[in-house]
Amino acid sequence: MDLPDIISLAGKRGLVTGIANEHSIAWGCAKALRGLGAELAVTYLNERAKPHVEPLARELGAPLLLPLDLRAEGQLEAVFERIAQDWGRLDFALHSIAFAPLEDLHGRVTDVSKAGFLLAMEISCWSFIRMAKLAEPLMKEGGTLFCMTYYGSMQVVEHYNMMGPVKAALESATRYMAAELGPKGIRVHAISPGPLKTRAASGIAEFDELLARAQEKAPTQSLVSITDVGRATAFLATDAARLITGDTIYIDGGYHIID
Repeated sequence: MDLPDIISLAGKRGLVTGIANEHSIAWGCAKALRGLGAELAVTYLNERAKPHVEPLARELGAPLLLPLDLRAEGQLEAVFERIAQDWGRLDFALHSIAFAPLEDLHGRVTDVSKAGFLLAMEISCWSFIRMAKLAEPLMKEGGTLFCMTYYGSMQVVEHYNMMGPVKAALESATRYMAAELGPKGIRVHAISPGPLKTRAASGIAEFDELLARAQEKAPTQSLVSITDVGRATAFLATDAARLITGDTIYIDGGYHIID
């Protein structure tokens, strides 16, 4: 098979969660996945978010636009039931959702509340595990699962606070699920972009200073964009990356390698 044929998602179908607006990492990924020929199902958080996501879903030509609030019991299951009903299969799924209560996120890890920590773990980590469980029977011929992480999982990043331990758990879950699902041809990736401006990042204190330091520190002397993240993620969904699994993939201009 020629390389151009391998680096294609024509005929593939995938789920993209976490698009909030045109600045979302998930939007950069959705555009790249669609650009390689994939058909997409897209989710939106709630009715207030829908007017921001619906035009983007139309731009993608997405036949499925579904509500997904991970705090709402049964909504994730309903998304997969609809995909099973309409498509009967799934080739890839992107989990690009994270949450932590601001009062806990802005405080020390030592001081985090039990309720805040458990909620952050449920939305940011456990829901990816649950997504993998629901996707598994639909990936009859293999597939790819993606989640989004950050290098604050392995280094102490000022103001990242409790999300560091949460993302560390997410990366560990990625490795275990890659080992468990690999025999079925299902690959699992944790994508770790460098700092970039998204609505989710706005909850991190002094984020503009973090961006400036990242640009200065990265070997490429440049900040990552959602387009950069999307292109790398889309490549990993293709057959050209069929033997890559279980890793945290850094898309950050080398930012993570500099002490």
